[in-house]
Amino acid sequence: MLQRIQTIYLLLAFAFCLACLCLPIAHFIPGDERGWMAELFGVYSQVDMYNLWLVSEGKHVFYYCPVLMGLLVITTGLVFIDIWLFKHRALQMRVATFCMILLVFWHIAYGIICYLGISPIFTYIRPNWAAALPFAALIMLYLAFRGILKDEMLVRSLDRLR
Repeated sequence: MLQRIQTIYLLLAFAFCLACLCLPIAHFIPGDERGWMAELFGVYSQVDMYNLWLVSEGKHVFYYCPVLMGLLVITTGLVFIDIWLFKHRALQMRVATFCMILLVFWHIAYGIICYLGISPIFTYIRPNWAAALPFAALIMLYLAFRGILKDEMLVRSLDRLR
């Protein structure tokens, strides 16, 4: 049934993942060195990092990392599908666990890309608040998992009474 509390948790996780897809997740300010990134974006222009590309003041679009976008699109789709699996609680728990693992990998990839991949090129890195949305979705998925597990235990206990 769709009026369970875990459905609300799953809807919130879906909304957080969808919002993170649309919002910038980091801001970078290039250094003074004259490399190919400085020529592409300008020396003092601010660069916004989205899940798939980098944008410099709305002028340049530079295709960068499909890993972040791929992980978040797959997670968002699976969370949406997970909402409708309410009749199959065991499968719903497995899908929620897989989505949590994907979100952990998203955070690892985000850290690697920001601090190891882009850090030598840019001098200032400022994570945006939208980068915390997948972590909030991870918490919502964990709460949904606990609610699904509680429902499963309740159904099993009622089956023993029959």
